[in-house]
Amino acid sequence: MHESVSTSQRTGVERLADAFAHTGKRAALMPYMMAGFPTLADSLRVGEACAQAGADVIELGVPYSDPLADGPVIHAAGTRALAAGASIAGALEVARGLSGSVPVVLMCYANMVFAPGVEAFVERLAQAGASGLIVPDLPQGEADEALAACDAHGLALVPLVAPTTTPQRLEAIGARARGFLYTVSVVGTTGERDALAGSFADVVARAKASTEVPVAIGFGISTPEQARQAADAGAEGVIVGTRLVRAAGEADDPAGAVGLLVGELAAGLARAS
Repeated sequence: MHESVSTSQRTGVERLADAFAHTGKRAALMPYMMAGFPTLADSLRVGEACAQAGADVIELGVPYSDPLADGPVIHAAGTRALAAGASIAGALEVARGLSGSVPVVLMCYANMVFAPGVEAFVERLAQAGASGLIVPDLPQGEADEALAACDAHGLALVPLVAPTTTPQRLEAIGARARGFLYTVSVVGTTGERDALAGSFADVVARAKASTEVPVAIGFGISTPEQARQAADAGAEGVIVGTRLVRAAGEADDPAGAVGLLVGELAAGLARAS
C-alpha cells in the first residue's frame, strides 16, 4: 500500500488517483468482493486478504435482491448474504474496516442510494472512509444529484460504459467520469469467460479516447493471462469479480482462497524485471 499521507487527509478521488499512479504493476488490480458473503466477518477477512495480496483498489458489492448487472455466481452470493442478514450498514462496516489499507469503491444499485436520500447516503459512505461509488443502473442523464453529492464529499462517482455505448454518449460519460471509467468488456452480465472478446482492445481504446481518468476493464476477466491481456490492450485497471466470489463460496477458508487467487493475479500483472 502507498500510505505516505494519512488517508484522512486525502479525498477519495485523490486516493484512487494515487492507487492508479503508484500501483507498481502493469495495471491496477481491482478485486470485487461481496459484503456479507459468506458472512459479514468473512467478507472483512476476504477484503483484508485482497489488500495483503496486492489489490490496489477493492470494489465492494452490496447485496441486492435484483442485481441486473450480475451473473449467476454473484447473484447467488448476494441472495445468500441477504438471507444471512446482510445490509447496507454491514457493507459500510466492511468498507470502514478496509479503507485504512486500500481505497474502497462501493457498488450498489440506485434504489439503495435514492431511498434514504442521495445526500444522506453519500455522507454515510464518506464517513465510512470509502473512496467512490458505482451505481450500474443510474443513467448518465439522471446522475446529476449523485455526482454533485459525491463531488461535495470528495468521492468518485464512477460511471460504466459498454461496447454498445455510442460515440456521443461515450464522450459525455467520459467527460464527467471521476476516479476511473469502468469499461465493460462484453455485452451481458458479470461472469467468467474462457477468452476475452476479440473486440475488447477496441473497447478500451474508445474509452481511453473519451476521458482523462484511468480506464479499468471488467466483466469476464478471471485469470492472470486475461489480466495481462487487458493490460496489454492499454487498460489501466483490471477488475476481477466472479472468479473470486466463487472461490469465497466454495472454500473452507474464504480469505485464504481469495488471497491466493489475488496474489496470482498480481503476479500476472507484474512488470518485467
